[in-house]
Amino acid sequence: MISTICISGLIISMVITTLQLLRRDHWIIRMSDFPHAQLTVMTVVCLVGLLFFSDLGSPWYIMALEISAGLNLAYQFYIIFPYTRLSPKQVKTIENQNHTTAISILESNVYMDNDQYDKLIALVYQYQPDILITLETDQKWQNKLSILESEYPYSVKCPSDNTYGMHLYSKRKLVNQQVHYLIEQDVPSIEAELLMENQQKVRLHILHPKPPSPTQNKTSTPRDAELILIAKQIVNLKLPVIVAGDLNDVAWSHTNRLFQRISGLLDPRIGRGFFNTFHAKYPFMRWPLDHIFHSNHFLVSSIQRLPNIGSDHFPMFIQLQYSPSRAAKKNDSNLSASLEDHQEAKKKLNKVNIRT
Repeated sequence: MISTICISGLIISMVITTLQLLRRDHWIIRMSDFPHAQLTVMTVVCLVGLLFFSDLGSPWYIMALEISAGLNLAYQFYIIFPYTRLSPKQVKTIENQNHTTAISILESNVYMDNDQYDKLIALVYQYQPDILITLETDQKWQNKLSILESEYPYSVKCPSDNTYGMHLYSKRKLVNQQVHYLIEQDVPSIEAELLMENQQKVRLHILHPKPPSPTQNKTSTPRDAELILIAKQIVNLKLPVIVAGDLNDVAWSHTNRLFQRISGLLDPRIGRGFFNTFHAKYPFMRWPLDHIFHSNHFLVSSIQRLPNIGSDHFPMFIQLQYSPSRAAKKNDSNLSASLEDHQEAKKKLNKVNIRT
């Protein structure tokens, strides 16, 4: 019985891993990107169980299965390894912050039907971020968050009752604010430039593309295309850049890694942890869906997942330090896009009728 369970578990893990390797956009295949950590745990447990309870099948069959599962495990761990503390940090840590060149961000997908508004407001008062990003915010949420406007006089508001509303609140002056509908007519994104205290401009992009799913988009193409379009827009910018939002994709997915290679943006989670933000109510089914990428101009002072506010997402908080000395350096993260990357990106954009 135990052998049967272990063998079934290993076969399921290997099938899902095989799906992950397919470069197809169908939601079933792309959703297989999510459970790398869970599959790693399941594979380890089943391998150990099979070693002790291998009473089913010939020894050669069991050995072949264990070798295949071992290779599967190695691949799974290879994918998630950068997001463990064993990996080198992609962004260095800085201990002493200079307030005039620091930016702190609190990002929260609030879950539109969540009515525990006070929990998010309390976190804002506690952490005092320079920037507050809210996703899935409708008019009710906008009304409740208006209490913050005395401290956050600059804002971009885009309420919606389709779960794709978003708001940007800032203590620092915002200029050149725009709301875009880059790929889909009902999915906004926010672009703005923030002025730090030293008057250095920072480009902000706030995103929340739809996920590939049986109830929304049958493929990941619109989501992937939005990320790639932003990557191409910012790759040659001289300004510091921050891209944040619920990308409805895990940090280690092929699309996110492609986005990093094309844009050159860094992921502060690499070398620090998963920072799983979804699903807040189910501990074993959690993935890092809420992201904050930034250009090489910044170091990290702190990054943390905040307590649940009644949403299905945990909020994220990060403190970044603008470093003029790093701004003068070439990106040292070894991120570079290959010819194949650019060809893949072009195909994605062509699918949504965007020519580059």
